Amino acid sequence: MPGLGASFGRGAATTYQQDLANSDCVLFMGSNMAEAHPVGFRWPMKAKEKGATLIHVDPRFTRTSALCDVFVGIRAGSDIAFLGGLVNYVLTHDRWFKEYILAYTNASTIIQEGFQDTEDLAGLFSGFHGDGETGKYDAKDGRWGYEGAPSEQDGKKQSGGDSRKEEHGVHGYGLMGGATAHSEPRADMTAAPAGQPPRDPSLQHPRCVFQILKRHFSRYTADVVSQVCGCTPEELVRVAELLCSNSGRERTSAIVYALGWTQHTTGVQMIRTAGILQLLLGNMGRPGGGIMAMRGHSTIQGSTDVATLYDLLPGYLPQPAADEQHETLDSYVEHEGLPTGYWANFRKFIVSLLKAWYGDAAAPDNDFCFPWLPRVDGDYSQLAYFDRMAKGGVKGYFLFGQNPGGGGPNAGLHRAGLRNLDWLVVCDWFEIESAVFWKSDPNGPPPAEVKTEVFFIPSAANPEKEGSLTNTQRMLQWHDKAIDPIGDCRSDAWFLYQLGKRLKALYADSTDPRDQPLLRLTWDYDFDARPRLPDGSFSRIEGEPDLEKVLQEINGFNLTKKDPVTGRAELLPDFSDLKDNGTTACGCWVYSGVFPAPGRNRARERKRTDNPLQPEWGFAWPHNRRIMYNRASADPDGRPWSERKKLVWWDEDKRRWVGLDEPDFEPGKPPDYRPPPGAKGMAAIAGDQPFIMKPDGVGWLYAPGAVKDGPMPTHYEPVESPVGNLLYPKQTCNPTVRLFEGPLNHIAHTPTAEYPVVATTFRLTEHYLSGPMSRFNSWLNELQPEMFVELSPELASERGIIHGDWLTVQSARARIEARAMVTRRLRPLLIEGRVVHQIGIPFHWAFAGEVVGGNANDLTSLVADPNVSMHECKAFACQVRAGRQNGAPLSPTAPAAPLPTRDPVPDTPAAAQPEGGFARGK
Repeated sequence: MPGLGASFGRGAATTYQQDLANSDCVLFMGSNMAEAHPVGFRWPMKAKEKGATLIHVDPRFTRTSALCDVFVGIRAGSDIAFLGGLVNYVLTHDRWFKEYILAYTNASTIIQEGFQDTEDLAGLFSGFHGDGETGKYDAKDGRWGYEGAPSEQDGKKQSGGDSRKEEHGVHGYGLMGGATAHSEPRADMTAAPAGQPPRDPSLQHPRCVFQILKRHFSRYTADVVSQVCGCTPEELVRVAELLCSNSGRERTSAIVYALGWTQHTTGVQMIRTAGILQLLLGNMGRPGGGIMAMRGHSTIQGSTDVATLYDLLPGYLPQPAADEQHETLDSYVEHEGLPTGYWANFRKFIVSLLKAWYGDAAAPDNDFCFPWLPRVDGDYSQLAYFDRMAKGGVKGYFLFGQNPGGGGPNAGLHRAGLRNLDWLVVCDWFEIESAVFWKSDPNGPPPAEVKTEVFFIPSAANPEKEGSLTNTQRMLQWHDKAIDPIGDCRSDAWFLYQLGKRLKALYADSTDPRDQPLLRLTWDYDFDARPRLPDGSFSRIEGEPDLEKVLQEINGFNLTKKDPVTGRAELLPDFSDLKDNGTTACGCWVYSGVFPAPGRNRARERKRTDNPLQPEWGFAWPHNRRIMYNRASADPDGRPWSERKKLVWWDEDKRRWVGLDEPDFEPGKPPDYRPPPGAKGMAAIAGDQPFIMKPDGVGWLYAPGAVKDGPMPTHYEPVESPVGNLLYPKQTCNPTVRLFEGPLNHIAHTPTAEYPVVATTFRLTEHYLSGPMSRFNSWLNELQPEMFVELSPELASERGIIHGDWLTVQSARARIEARAMVTRRLRPLLIEGRVVHQIGIPFHWAFAGEVVGGNANDLTSLVADPNVSMHECKAFACQVRAGRQNGAPLSPTAPAAPLPTRDPVPDTPAAAQPEGGFARGK
């Protein structure tokens, strides 16, 4: 998501799934949408029915490929090279949308003198500090900023380079704009003495972004791309032509991606490349355009919005770091806020959050309790944390909704970490790998040698609890509780709420200053009356929190007014009413407006209207906008680029922006508004600058200091790859990658001859993630009963592997056995003149459940991208051989559920009747 944030200002899908039906062309890359998101895939199919062209670029031919008009097979991990080839084609063939680019991007902005590109430094940008293998960038030292911005060479006092903010993975989602690559104020990289940075509208200045971009991608020709990716030059050109011919004033193209892009050490930059392409083609903010980031869980978007990440506060505010820059509220706001654009409201967001958390205790004279917020003093993301845990550096762990013992990258290391704990609390439906690792891990020590005390808390299932889900298109949808959970099962919310109550009671008499943040924390979410179930009966569960009260706190209150009906503080209508003086409280500013009045939970709304955007079905942040940056759907004068693609426009009579969607712009700001000199906040954003979250109001083709591995995307090989980097032979992998090498995490460094096969992982429709919610379900197990590995007939012939028989896959960390699925869905690729094979491994099986099998995640490694500490499970190196590995076969840890009846299902054809069981392979 930092890739989207760095490009456009917000780290989230820019559009909504239904809008894919309005596309003239859809490029699926890093996504197998038909299999992984089958319900949403109906919308691109509707586009196809209307004549749209669907393109799938992927290592495997999948269900998505079968339904697309064009399929291009590429090598896993080579996506930036392919996308760079598309960018190069658009630029060299003059196919970019000129009016859009000149007005709505930083193409004309001039970059500081002294910046050097990867073309100048053999694969590195200026400002790199390291040994050539790994290190980090200082964007100021490298002069990545806009002309006129301060830099190291200007003699300004620097912090010394030891800021916690600069550490790999820290603040990767802060402000939705990526992890800053420098320790000085965020605004410094775009600061300009005259307000707006210097520009060259002719695009001829050698240091303007447009010229830098052309030089950067000049070597990504069709021939070079074909050698790196394994496709043909003609395939690249065909995709480029389809995108170009389906973009412009009258037509728009969309890009869809998922974990196939994010799970790489260059994942953020893959998404950045897509952002560059969509800006060049003029597809952002327009119907049928944009970038659809497919999220894999029902509320994974919500988990970053309301901040389960260690370095993030709700609403994408950076968690304060343990350094002088964040010592006070003023210094924190100075370093993290921006003087221009909508982030100039940063102080309003953080003060309102502190008032929501600490209530009356938060006051101006104590910095609104800002000193109470925990400080980040290192990388506590999962990979770094479990590496520390495996080395004995962690005592205890709470585990909700996750299965690191089965689903974590290098799951064997994760299980070793769990064995090093003194105690572990697991809240789940079933006894997953992370709950039974101490006794059922086939590669673990005897149970008597495992010291970890495991507490298993039975968790309520989805129908047994209420709450909101924020899905892939930023939409909050409320689901009501249907029934009480059985026995002692409780919701996650119940567990956390009761834990908080017990901790507050435990410390109730304390006068120690360090206990006050807990004691003064607002924690009053009890139901006002005993809750009822849908059938009218009372719930038997005591102590369940009223989650609508939580959502109201997230929405926010005006603390100076009381609602005449509830007697509580008045609910805020939206985030535009937030103040920085302590008179408003808001738990997550981007959600403000979801609960604007008593009894109106907009996440619960299900009204269908004549508006195709269905604005009264759920609530999409921000401010119920379905397509973000939609001011760009109109030209600089406020008129739609075309009647066919109109969305919002300036109504001169009403003096307002109007249209089908909620305008993502100041509603009364006319197109001809120009900022006065020295303007701040939104007053500094002109009437023709749609990207209001960026300090200069435009989309960023070049991102000055917003991500830690470069202002522009660059092709690097995966950490494990059988080939070197054809584009930059001296710099094979991402130079800022983080490695966790050790006896539990061996790395086969690129290029490797010992492991010549490229592996990528994938998911199936019938199973879910590492299997906790599906391998304990007999009906789903009947559909996909056994672990398998996909490989080409050519590789199978080389290795003597027979379809349906056993094979063994080995990486530098582990080996697993599986059934062989010999298929032409994978084909050998010609890379740099030699054949490279790929295999596909589903990641749904492990050693716990009704069905068990080899764990793909045991094969993968702990390596982390520098921005968000994301792993690289979508491309790694392995070896494949025929036969099984030595050792006893795995046995299920749970019995298959008995069928309630053997009678056939009424009114169902014989071919659709369940078989009543399945045979496990011997």
